[in-house]
Amino acid sequence: MLCTRLTNANVLTMDPDHPVARDLGIWRGRIVGLDEAVTSLPAREVVDLQGATVLPGFIDSHVHLAWTGLKAGFPSLAGATGVEDALAVVADAVAGAGAPGGWVEIGGYDQRALGRHLTAAELDRVGRGHRIFLMHTSGHACVVSSAVLDLLPAGVPHEDGLLVESAMGAVRRLRMPYSQRELADAVELAARGCLAEGITACAEAGIGGGLLGHSPVELGAYQLLRDEGRLPLRVQLMPGADTLKSAGAHEDDGIPRALDLGLRTGFGDDWLSVGALKIYTDGGMMARTAALSSPYEGMSGSGQLQDDPDVLAGLIVDGHLAGWQLAVHAIGDRAADLALDALERAQELRPRPGARHRIEHAGLVRPDQLPRFARLGLSAVVQPGFLRYFGDDYATVMGERRAPWMYRGRGFLDHGVTLVGSSDRPVADGSPLRAIQFMVERASLSGRPIGPEEAITVDEALRAYTVAGAYACRWDDSAGSITAGKRADLVVLGDDPRRVETSAIGDIEVVTTYVDGRDSREAWKR
Repeated sequence: MLCTRLTNANVLTMDPDHPVARDLGIWRGRIVGLDEAVTSLPAREVVDLQGATVLPGFIDSHVHLAWTGLKAGFPSLAGATGVEDALAVVADAVAGAGAPGGWVEIGGYDQRALGRHLTAAELDRVGRGHRIFLMHTSGHACVVSSAVLDLLPAGVPHEDGLLVESAMGAVRRLRMPYSQRELADAVELAARGCLAEGITACAEAGIGGGLLGHSPVELGAYQLLRDEGRLPLRVQLMPGADTLKSAGAHEDDGIPRALDLGLRTGFGDDWLSVGALKIYTDGGMMARTAALSSPYEGMSGSGQLQDDPDVLAGLIVDGHLAGWQLAVHAIGDRAADLALDALERAQELRPRPGARHRIEHAGLVRPDQLPRFARLGLSAVVQPGFLRYFGDDYATVMGERRAPWMYRGRGFLDHGVTLVGSSDRPVADGSPLRAIQFMVERASLSGRPIGPEEAITVDEALRAYTVAGAYACRWDDSAGSITAGKRADLVVLGDDPRRVETSAIGDIEVVTTYVDGRDSREAWKR
């Protein structure tokens, strides 16, 4: 007997062997079959979907759940339109804080909306001696008060309280660690938000270290949720590369650096597992720290790498030698050059054709770099929402020649590169449907075309959030398509993205999600 049969549905399976179905059978969290294979079978529950569209649950292959959940509890500068407006928000946050000397964390900081960066002196004026930490929306910069600057080790560079990239990491180390309980609550909040948008699985892009880790024992927060039955979707965890240590392994193993006990990609179960090793090579476009091969338009700077190029390349090679899948953050084309060179070197030293290494963001990829992505078998994990929401700004600072190279779609597919959709939540909106709409339209919210020749079809965009996401996360044997034997992780939509006007895709209702065969609306009432 089936646990559940979904009937009278428009099932888009993403499986070319059976692309569309009407009936779908579920037993013990797995898909049993489609149409005539299940229509006559008895079921404990039969759900008439009245023509609603069913797809494999969306996979967001690059998110920051803990940051998203924590940020939701912080005061925010989002919406502030000038320096004094922003300082008023800071003053209000300080007024609600405790005794001087404590931390006051504020999110949503973006100098572009204010016309310039705030300074430590300005924060001091309203800070009443608190340690004020303004986190940049991009996650690649912060502005802090003098009470924080006074605690930093000598030599940490800053400009009137502005710290970027690794210098920002020095501030975050002062604030860390957050407690596992605090992180678990934040992750659960963010994960439920993902479910509401049709996401049933995601990859947490950096725990334990790096720019956005929150605790050296951060994995334990996810285990806590798992143990308590509060993890509402499947999560793959990417340890930050700076969590690796000298391994002391046998010389025959060829492992120079590793996590304790030799843990690496693949450890875990269907709900919680260790994914790729996250390696940062540069910054971000929003903070103007993405490493470009020529300066930002109208500026003298061309961004920065996170460390000496040889150090970064060595980390990539060591991660590959240790058996990891790698997720290399490379937004600018200069960072992409470094990543491609290092990955090529790594494969020469120890060929691993099934490594499935990923380039996270691939924000600016020159035409000559596309064949190298393909040759190395890399996936490009892009964030379409960046251009939907920030595309006007990004196109301006890249200039007319380079703007069409940003967060490509068609270029990757035409070269045989696996194109993977993701959000980088909370940096940008997390909705897969709105991202899919952008991938087809290639227009920002203002209507400005952003590399229109990089547009792809609706089917190709859906694939980026299902089949390709499963491939990038090494879940393709159990997720990404509605196929007998795979997990019954599904999203039910109020309309078919292939049939509505492109401009309406982002507004399609997410009716519900099924995770492990259970309707999330019912599962979380318990």
